Amino acid sequence: MRKKNQKTIGIYLLPAMLMVIVILYLPIFINLYESFFKWGAMSTKHTFVGIDNYVKMFQDEIFYVAIKNNLIFTVMSVVCQIGISLIIASVLESKFMRKSQNFFRTIYFIPSLLMVTVVGITCKMIVSPSIGVLNPMLERIGVDVSHIDLLGTASTATYTIAAMSQWQYIGYTVILFIVAIQNIPEDLYEAADIDGASAVKKFMYITLPEIKDTILINTIITVTGSIREYDEVFVTTNGGPGHATETLATYLYKVGFRNDQMGYASALAFFIFIVTFIIGLLQMKGYNLDEQN
Repeated sequence: MRKKNQKTIGIYLLPAMLMVIVILYLPIFINLYESFFKWGAMSTKHTFVGIDNYVKMFQDEIFYVAIKNNLIFTVMSVVCQIGISLIIASVLESKFMRKSQNFFRTIYFIPSLLMVTVVGITCKMIVSPSIGVLNPMLERIGVDVSHIDLLGTASTATYTIAAMSQWQYIGYTVILFIVAIQNIPEDLYEAADIDGASAVKKFMYITLPEIKDTILINTIITVTGSIREYDEVFVTTNGGPGHATETLATYLYKVGFRNDQMGYASALAFFIFIVTFIIGLLQMKGYNLDEQN
């Protein structure tokens, strides 16, 4: 009977496994294979170059600029979408905020419903030195705005786009954390109140341990998303000025579809996959170690 059940389970799982293999794993191996060739989308000629595309990648200055920008997005995303979101969710779930919680979580969540294109164009208009409202506001409080162009200056453009991204998505993680906090047994907080625990101690010793699963999932989503950052940069600066705001994803697009260097683009794509895979694996491994302890 047990073997019969296993056979039945295998039959039901087979279509799903085939779909995962064909849609997910097969393209990964095809991409890896194509990264060892020099080829273009407009030509059927494939020239085997071995690891030359990977050597070229690690010798490419723009590649390191893209990595630096992705790291900026990653750090800001973790700080805002995990750290600040968790604090906001905890505050909204506190007793004195219960009555007005629906209003505030709606306010926080609305930006995540907007299209990236809308948010990006709006951001460009706000910070524009010619038609924007930011510079006139700064000028009124005595700030010299003659050299302020947040998206047009290499040193500030990446941080401006990252800040815009956090504004849009922080509400999404706030809602996820609120749901997780609501599932914590109220008895734990009541016992802490009886012991005279402060709000900070309740947050550190009850809230954080009880929602670590949600924190892990949100961290994986946030970090892998920041590594694949594309939409916000494409809409606002398209990698400019120069290549100052280039990310791995935008550079991959330009290399593949503008320069028609598909082999090199495949190498970049496989690098992005390896980085996201390793980060996800390390996070899961760290979580398993915590579970064992």
